[in-house]
Amino acid sequence: METKMQRRALLQTLLLGSAALAMGHVPALAAEFAVTRTTAEWQRILSPEAFRVLRLADTEMAGTSPLLKEKRRGTFACAGCDQDLFPSTTKYESGTGWPSFWRPVNAKAVGTLRDNSHGMVRTEVHCSRCGGHLGHIFDDGPRPTGLRYCINGVALKFKPAAA
Repeated sequence: METKMQRRALLQTLLLGSAALAMGHVPALAAEFAVTRTTAEWQRILSPEAFRVLRLADTEMAGTSPLLKEKRRGTFACAGCDQDLFPSTTKYESGTGWPSFWRPVNAKAVGTLRDNSHGMVRTEVHCSRCGGHLGHIFDDGPRPTGLRYCINGVALKFKPAAA
């Protein structure tokens, strides 16, 4: 039974990865990042949904993340490697159905890549430590940056501030 499940997961991974490449999305190369793992290791530590988003550049369904309504003080970190990515003070309600931020914790926390998938030209945002796909950045955000980091909630974990 376990072998059948592993084969199914591997097949899904290969199909989703092939589809992403065919649609023009080229994920960041693992060798570029401080945290690297094999596909099997990523699948072991991530939920299936987080694996599809972080490792295969999928998108979660809008409005499904519990982090969308997270209002406490703290930090949003990468679900793959625990790197701090966005302070709660930069989170805002964009109305898009995904957690949105106007600035990362610092300039080195996230990286960007050109994304030509789905017939559009966008800028992908990924974790600078593990290369995990987080979402996309747009120029329709609030002041002071005017940016909207539209991030998949499943790619994040919330770390509340100390009381």
